[in-house]
Amino acid sequence: MVQKIQTLYVDDLDGSQAEGTVHFSLDGFDYEIDLNAAHARALRKALEKYIEAGRRVSQAPGRGSRRSRASRTGPNSSSEVRAWARRQGIEVSARGRIPSDVIARFNEETGA
Repeated sequence: MVQKIQTLYVDDLDGSQAEGTVHFSLDGFDYEIDLNAAHARALRKALEKYIEAGRRVSQAPGRGSRRSRASRTGPNSSSEVRAWARRQGIEVSARGRIPSDVIARFNEETGA
């Protein structure tokens, strides 16, 4: 006996037949939406200037969202890590990502 399973995608905006699923992330949350070709183009067009101005990052398989990565420093805030680094004579930027080696050293030396 032969069995054929067919998956039909339905556009989440208007209920028409969708071509597939579009995945995107924003503010640490991952989203997916089934869209037809026109809606997929419209979404990409709307995001185009932000994508061009942004930086592409890769996410290793099995890694959580940005929110879970924020806990790398434990209960300590980025400002605590930056202040500690400056006291140690380590140069860190006032904003942005703190290098992982600085966070690791902070955790080691403070017992965090």
